[in-house]
Amino acid sequence: MFAIDSLLVKIALIGVIGIGAQWAAWRTGKPAIALMLVAGILAGPVLGLIDPERDFGALREPIIKLAVAVILFEGGLSLKFRELRHAGIAVFMLVVVGVPVGWALGTAAAYYGAGLPFELAALFGGIMVVTGPTVIIPMLRSLNITPRVKHMLKWEAIVNDPIGALLAVGIFAYITHGGAEANTIGIATDVVAASLLAVIIGSAAGFALTFAFPRGWVPEYLKAPVLLTTVIAVFVLSDLIMHETGLITVTVMGVVMANRETYSSHMLMRFKEDLTVLLVSGVFIILSATLDWSVVQNFQFRFLLFLILLLFVVRPLTIMTALLFTRIPFKERLFVAWIAPRGIVAAAVTGLFALRLSDYGVPGAEALVPLSFAVVIATIFAHGFTAAPFARWLGLDRGKGDGVLLVGANSWTIAFAEFIKGQDRKVLVADPSQLALRRARRADLPVYHGDILDEVREDHLDLGEYQQLIAATDNDAYNALICSELAAEIGHDRVSRTVGESRAGHVRRGRVFTLAGTPIEEQLDRLQAGWTFSRTRITEVFTYADYAQRMKASGGDSLAVVKPSGDLMIFSAGHRPGVEAGDTIWTFVPPDAPKPRKAAAEAVAAG
Repeated sequence: MFAIDSLLVKIALIGVIGIGAQWAAWRTGKPAIALMLVAGILAGPVLGLIDPERDFGALREPIIKLAVAVILFEGGLSLKFRELRHAGIAVFMLVVVGVPVGWALGTAAAYYGAGLPFELAALFGGIMVVTGPTVIIPMLRSLNITPRVKHMLKWEAIVNDPIGALLAVGIFAYITHGGAEANTIGIATDVVAASLLAVIIGSAAGFALTFAFPRGWVPEYLKAPVLLTTVIAVFVLSDLIMHETGLITVTVMGVVMANRETYSSHMLMRFKEDLTVLLVSGVFIILSATLDWSVVQNFQFRFLLFLILLLFVVRPLTIMTALLFTRIPFKERLFVAWIAPRGIVAAAVTGLFALRLSDYGVPGAEALVPLSFAVVIATIFAHGFTAAPFARWLGLDRGKGDGVLLVGANSWTIAFAEFIKGQDRKVLVADPSQLALRRARRADLPVYHGDILDEVREDHLDLGEYQQLIAATDNDAYNALICSELAAEIGHDRVSRTVGESRAGHVRRGRVFTLAGTPIEEQLDRLQAGWTFSRTRITEVFTYADYAQRMKASGGDSLAVVKPSGDLMIFSAGHRPGVEAGDTIWTFVPPDAPKPRKAAAEAVAAG
């Protein structure tokens, strides 16, 4: 049997707690980072189940650094230059103007508010310019706000992470080389030179892999391992040249690969996303479990003043100054000015430099760790729990996506789209054929001309606006491909397809739409014969059993169920969503069948 203090047990426990917190966040709609932070504190200083310093020893720092490298690389992979079409100037200003302004204001807040010595205040102010993809990206995933705001926050978080670390490197070198007597120009030159070298290394690695992968120099089953190994190798190489420059290398490498074709980008992206979820969960549990009572006791009341200045003065002034001469609407600036949670990089880099400065005997260094954890905790909870309400208040929240995306413009999908539109629900008909879309336009339906797979990859379509996607073209293989490609992005329970032949039992690569799994050709014939779309409300009197009996007698087909909350769930061959009193079912019924809605009304009257 394993002892509770076995390292193997601790590693498993970290995984279970971290992923468990992520799952709980998904179920409850709460910020994942906040729940992971709470879980780590409970497992660490409160219950004593995990003590990273004791359990991992000298391995703790390299584990965290390598995890941060992979996380930043994955963040770089999400940075597409096409996203800068509407947010490019804003992102440029947030980096070029926002970083120095944020550094100066953060330094002043740390010096006057937290009472740190000026050199330490400058170092901590440099670290505080970061926000971090580990907290921003999970937060943005739960928000349905305008793409421009998302792109601004995402680019700022990923690009500024290594910049903040490098500012800390420069200040650290300044302190350890004698402070005012240090060669400031020489230190700055070394940092800039190392940064440029890191950019070159990252670019070279990205270009090398995107050159080798499409030419078949690496087999498919080795691409993900080769990619991960290369990320770690170039990170370590750059870090050997100068501490923390590896963060620049992996970020640049990710950006290069994101904007060049690899012909395996979707597969590699899924691998990196899955790995990043595991790493974010594990690292956050480790970092929050590191917070022991001695650190808490070093927290001083004056740190509260620093937190207030950071939240309500430093960040708003930084963003408003950086975006002053841009065309970004004021309400979008205001939202960006509020959202600035700090995460792994801020805590890890601060802890690293606090340890080194303490070894050098720098007075006040012991205050950096409790202060950094206070910032992480305060910003995660303040921004994590207020982002959605603040977006709604500003009118930036587009609400919960409740639409239906129909791929394939034919008589049946157009009639179905008209019915959906009549239910006050958003609907979009997509098809690569302009001719096929003519009838949809005549019916005054929203349409999209183009290949759905290309449009989604190019970010021309925001799938967050749609609760369900139904592939209903006359090509079985294409319908299956759509479901296979997009299910990983929007959820397997949110994609379904029609079939072109009577093979309703064949449900691989997407659920077969409608409870009977009716082929699209038969649906078209039924529409021609006068079948119509209808809806039925299930009540305590007219139960689902009554409804099923009526539908069996009429030969109609069940399409979807709408919950009182507005959630839409699809009926599919072999799968029936739970139906309760208060739900409304969408149906497709023959002309001579008694309307289910009328039958329901008669049942209610009889009851």
